[in-house]
Amino acid sequence: MEKPGLPKGTRDFGPQVMARRNYIFEVIRNVFQRYGFQPLETPAMENLSTLTGKYGDEGDQLLFRILNSGDFLKDVPENQKSDSKTLTQHIADKGLRYDLTVPFARYVVMNRHDITLPFKRYQMQPVWRADRPQKGRYREFYQCDADVVGTDSLLCEAEIILMIKEVMLGLNVPDYTIKVNHREILNGIAEALGASGKETSLFVAIDKLDKIGEEGVQHELQAKGFTRKQCDDLFKLLRTSGNSKAKLQSLADVFKRSPHGQKGLADLSRVFELLTRYNQDDTHVEFDLALARGLSYYTGCIFEVKINGVAIGSVSGGGRYDNLTQAFGSKEKLSGVGISFGIDRIYDALEELKLFPASAQAGATVLVCHFDEACLTYGISILAQLRSQDIAAEIFPETAKLKKQLDYANKKQIPFAVVIGPEEITTGKLAVKNMNTGEQEHLPLEQLIKKIKP
Repeated sequence: MEKPGLPKGTRDFGPQVMARRNYIFEVIRNVFQRYGFQPLETPAMENLSTLTGKYGDEGDQLLFRILNSGDFLKDVPENQKSDSKTLTQHIADKGLRYDLTVPFARYVVMNRHDITLPFKRYQMQPVWRADRPQKGRYREFYQCDADVVGTDSLLCEAEIILMIKEVMLGLNVPDYTIKVNHREILNGIAEALGASGKETSLFVAIDKLDKIGEEGVQHELQAKGFTRKQCDDLFKLLRTSGNSKAKLQSLADVFKRSPHGQKGLADLSRVFELLTRYNQDDTHVEFDLALARGLSYYTGCIFEVKINGVAIGSVSGGGRYDNLTQAFGSKEKLSGVGISFGIDRIYDALEELKLFPASAQAGATVLVCHFDEACLTYGISILAQLRSQDIAAEIFPETAKLKKQLDYANKKQIPFAVVIGPEEITTGKLAVKNMNTGEQEHLPLEQLIKKIKP
């Protein structure tokens, strides 16, 4: 018999892992709700027509297609059964969602008359990509998205930065970087280099700077027809130093003749100005000219978040998009901006940095132990009162030696054990053992509840 296994790039999550994941979900959810975002869920599968053409050629290749069941060729005319495109459409016309942004845009178009603009939604669901599994990259993983659609206001971009900061604070992450750039600044760089018409090749190469370095980027660009001077001018621009404000000022001269570049600089300057209105500064925020993610759909500000000190890549990213709803035939141009947190990468980073709090654990806070049937009966009444006070508690379900019951508490990392014996029934004072320190004391139930209630 074949041993059970999992598809590559997928994982089981046991109780301890789920408790930690739920801790991350709760921190992010609380931040989203505090900023006025409402929850939304969309189906795991979408029509392929919804998904294809929205992520570029590479994204289309990573879509998981769902095979149709039954005799799906019975309605296909004989003369079309040799046509590969027709067969593909009939074999698989649905796919697993690749991200949460495109399904959100589809939802907005379908429900345009039922939603109030600006529409703020958050969504926390799994997505699937037929990618090559590796550390920090999975075929099935969760995203936590927050998007605002129906407004051009840069207040939304400023609040995205604030939300990222609050999530990192809530997760006790001390060292992280929020990288920001603007699509129009990238367009301005292309104009400054005289590379109009070659923007895609330029941006794709720039986005690889962290991975392949200047030499690798130069080699790739020259293979695409860029001159040595263009490459030298590019690296000179990308090496612009100083804080975000200094970089913006330095680029003002470079973009004097570039309306695209000036638009990007003006937008980013406004975002940083708005941060000061919230009594915030650009701590943890870096204006990075080499940030070029989401080339196929981002049209304005671009964000990427990295937790420093870990080998894992970005844990969050997002940006402004102007054309997504129009891809579904909407004549109304609805601008949107959003951010997405990758739960799995955040988990791996927190685990590597040992940042999970002791409170992020699964199971009970108290185990009620007992010596015999009479003590079990009395313990059940104690158990009921603990639970009525919103204290997670369980009772050992059978009569057993005390050592076995305490070993059970240790293995499940239950921090407190209440031991019920004849003396506890007589006096009403419960023997309470702290399983972490070994300290033991006798307390009335009321004091016990005060001691351990979260």
